[in-house]
Amino acid sequence: MAEEISPVPARVVVVDDHTTFAELLAQALDREADLVHVGNAGSAGTAVELCRAVSPDVVVMDYHLPDGNGLDAAGTILQENPGIRIIVLTGNPTAEILGRAADSGICGFLPKDGSLQNLLDAVRFARPGSMVVHPSLLAAQKAVQQAAPPEPSGHGPLTARERQVLALMAAGNDVRTNARLLGISENTCRGYVKSILAKLDAHTQLEAVAVAQRRRLVPGAPDA
Repeated sequence: MAEEISPVPARVVVVDDHTTFAELLAQALDREADLVHVGNAGSAGTAVELCRAVSPDVVVMDYHLPDGNGLDAAGTILQENPGIRIIVLTGNPTAEILGRAADSGICGFLPKDGSLQNLLDAVRFARPGSMVVHPSLLAAQKAVQQAAPPEPSGHGPLTARERQVLALMAAGNDVRTNARLLGISENTCRGYVKSILAKLDAHTQLEAVAVAQRRRLVPGAPDA
């Protein structure tokens, strides 16, 4: 009778700047017969270097890293070695992050506080060309979208010229100064101001600037 050949364990790199989490996950991987931990990295840069050095089968990577994010690091790693399967862990992804993840080539997008067994299964069954997103992340993003206040209806986005006028308004200039700086007539400039007020649902220029700063539509707007 032919002797059965044990499958070669999948070699896994862990990328996370939280040392305790990384060490616990490494220990969990080494307890599995079909998985083996081959290194930790604490940043995007060291993750790229480690993957070049050890060519792992799978990378489990936190989205938030000290020198960047997991999707950017994944892009660099996959560009150099498309066969590596990458699973990114996150907490509360935005719609933009989910969209980027779908186009990034990663194999899984899972909650960092999810079950260890789900993560180990994702490591085992990750396949290039398909991405598994945990339902809790999709549900969380849907809840955020439903809770967000709708934008004022009937008003389109600001044009490039309206944004220029808005930036000058935010700088404290009056209509005459803004018209001179932009090389347009005062009446034309007032028309842009009127359109800006309507689109931002504001009654005064001061209110329009305040709304624009909250929405980060002008340079120097404070972070939310």
